[in-house]
Amino acid sequence: MSISVPSDTQRWRCTQCGNLTRFDVTRSVRSRDYLHFDLSGGSRVEESQTLAETIEEVRCRWCNAVDAVETVDRPDAGAAESA
Repeated sequence: MSISVPSDTQRWRCTQCGNLTRFDVTRSVRSRDYLHFDLSGGSRVEESQTLAETIEEVRCRWCNAVDAVETVDRPDAGAAESA
């Protein structure tokens, strides 16, 4: 299954139950992080850059469907572009 991340003008929709708001997303991320260590050895991420991201699975939280999620246009997407 190949599905893209929704943009500002798109959103996900489950074709099985109509859900627009709740999804479990399994993804792989390759990133470069800048870690700051204090003298006691504790660390925190100060900067993070995503180098690559792959969505492996999008599952509907309502009906548990895996292959039923699609990307659709948002109803107000045309109004936002013309404003």
